[in-house]
Amino acid sequence: MENSIIQQLINCVGTTNVLIDGDLTTYELDWRQRARGKAMAIVRPKNTQEVAQIVKLCIDFNRANPKQKISIVPQGGNTGLVVGSTPDNSGTQIVISLQRMNHVRHIDAPNASITVEAGCVLQSLQTRAEESGFLFPLSLGAEGSCTIGGNLGTNAGGTQVLRYGNTRELCLGLEVVTPDGEIWEGLTGLRKDNTGYDLRNLFIGSEGTLGIITAATMKLFPLPQSTICAWVSVDNLNQALRLLQLSQKHLGAGLTGFEMMGEFALSLVRKHFSQLHMPLEKDSPYAVLVEYSGQETEGQAHSQLENLLEKAIEEGCALDAVVTENISQTKSLWHIRENITFAQAQEGLNIKHDISIPISSIPAFVERTDAELLANFPKVRIVNFGHLGDGNLHYNVQAPNDEDREIFLIEKEALVNSVVYESVAFFGGSISAEHGVGSLKVNTLPKYKSAVALNMMRSIKRALDSENLMNPGRVINI
Repeated sequence: MENSIIQQLINCVGTTNVLIDGDLTTYELDWRQRARGKAMAIVRPKNTQEVAQIVKLCIDFNRANPKQKISIVPQGGNTGLVVGSTPDNSGTQIVISLQRMNHVRHIDAPNASITVEAGCVLQSLQTRAEESGFLFPLSLGAEGSCTIGGNLGTNAGGTQVLRYGNTRELCLGLEVVTPDGEIWEGLTGLRKDNTGYDLRNLFIGSEGTLGIITAATMKLFPLPQSTICAWVSVDNLNQALRLLQLSQKHLGAGLTGFEMMGEFALSLVRKHFSQLHMPLEKDSPYAVLVEYSGQETEGQAHSQLENLLEKAIEEGCALDAVVTENISQTKSLWHIRENITFAQAQEGLNIKHDISIPISSIPAFVERTDAELLANFPKVRIVNFGHLGDGNLHYNVQAPNDEDREIFLIEKEALVNSVVYESVAFFGGSISAEHGVGSLKVNTLPKYKSAVALNMMRSIKRALDSENLMNPGRVINI
């Protein structure tokens, strides 16, 4: 029976685009290398029609073989951090890789929008937008390999949420293959459409559990004439929040990024990426990266940021600061921030938390959670950094220097997670800010999300995917 579905898939997309043996690590191993599954096949369609045909072949197979059912795992760049886009170990899942579907279909300059296929790499989208005189503002560390379909599937955030919002806010329309194998053609460029339920937002953030996003129409923005950054040292997180308020007041909509980095996080960058030079000689408990962009000249923008920093130092919410003079210096500061994640990986296995906290509660959350972790796990090292401007922390835990990383992860991860998540709940936060739920948090979610919300989610899943064909065991169990 398995051979018959494989042959049908080959007939649909061609022999070279159905992978069943050889080294399939790229598709079966998650980005963090914590989970590896076994797929029945990796299928690489070239267009939406082929995706729909693959789904229908799977439906027909399941109806003919109710005791040997297969399911589908949609996959983009496979850069997710919650094990949501790789197959399980059953050997009964078909991975639909959308990487061949990577074309820009249309740029509508008057409408300031771009329509791209789901497999388009984020960096390629950014480049095409810039070549047309526009900015596509979604920016994150994996932008050289993640795809827009995956960004939409997880409602990715990144570094400019403060000004432009998550991926959801950047999307105008979608094209989706449903669990019935039908194609919803919703690639509207409309900014206003009040004709019923918002289906677009239903699929964004659903991690491929309700359908397969095959294309999207995304918003574009004017290219800024100037973009500069400041690196600011602060003594504590209360100072950082005061600096945020001051920045919002003085820079307005020009404030595009506000990133916080704890000293231990930066020490890992110094250790593993020594070629990256810290902008200030003296270390401080925290550093803040402030980005300002607008239509002024670089000189005017520079003055704006310098005036802000003078005010911040006067008011006691900054210890020291340096402002970039050119785009090269600006990129250098961002490289430091973006390499924290890679420095952590070099340091060894760690326990990651992608959480959001009401911004005003972040200092109290960190004080409480730091203390509880250190009381329960002496000598543990806390890697705290993230998008302070929108309340999203990457609050990660590194094993003590004198403990085996792998053993620490196996023995302590559940306990560490419990301490962090209970504190998140205490402050009214979320256990997933921008990475999603995937399979990593699917069994944890019921403890921290209301039963009413979970029941509504299950009802939606059952209504759209009654056979549980699409990415089962991710986001919500039914």
